[in-house]
Amino acid sequence: MDAKLGRRGLITRGAGGFVLCLTGKTLAQEPRPLRLLMLGDSITAAYGLSRGEGLPARLEAALRGKGRPVTVIDAGVSGDTTAGGRARLDWSLAEKPDAVIVALGGNDGLRAIEPRTSRANLAAILDTLKARGIPTMLAGMYAPPNLGADYGREFAGVYEALAREHPEAVFYPFLLEGVAGDSALNQPDGIHPNPRGVDEMVRRLLPAVETLLEKVRPA
Repeated sequence: MDAKLGRRGLITRGAGGFVLCLTGKTLAQEPRPLRLLMLGDSITAAYGLSRGEGLPARLEAALRGKGRPVTVIDAGVSGDTTAGGRARLDWSLAEKPDAVIVALGGNDGLRAIEPRTSRANLAAILDTLKARGIPTMLAGMYAPPNLGADYGREFAGVYEALAREHPEAVFYPFLLEGVAGDSALNQPDGIHPNPRGVDEMVRRLLPAVETLLEKVRPA
């Protein structure tokens, strides 16, 4: 017996001719994977690691392991600052993401850039994403301790203030939570996570990322 799908059901061909078997409903299409863009620096760009060991790839694997069809787009550039991320935002959004994780600022701290400058750049990025209706997560960063307590407080305050000003965004206070300062989870430079460190980041990030994805409106 031959069979093919018609507009209203399954059409079968037997010895007696054609028979239309009404299904009563149309077959559901598989949902397309959500597109999650990570706008970041070397932490996002898998510095010192293979691409498959990097944060975007490992986050995508973890999400898919939980039954979430998500493609994580790596928009990380090693050495990038908040100014660099702001400058290439429109280019990155050409990927048409459904949601964005903003993970910038580490290099601003390493370069002792004025926190008010970092804040202005991040605010511009968040304002653009909000205007376009793209659900966003802001991942915070801390400044290196050698820059002093005052600078550190002001730098951390940038993210806290932006989180208050953008309550629509999911706020994850410190991208390297549980990894920074642990030699077992970092590469020899003490700055970039090793594969174990990336997996720990993913484990901690996952609940916040899932909250972000819940904000995506169905297409």
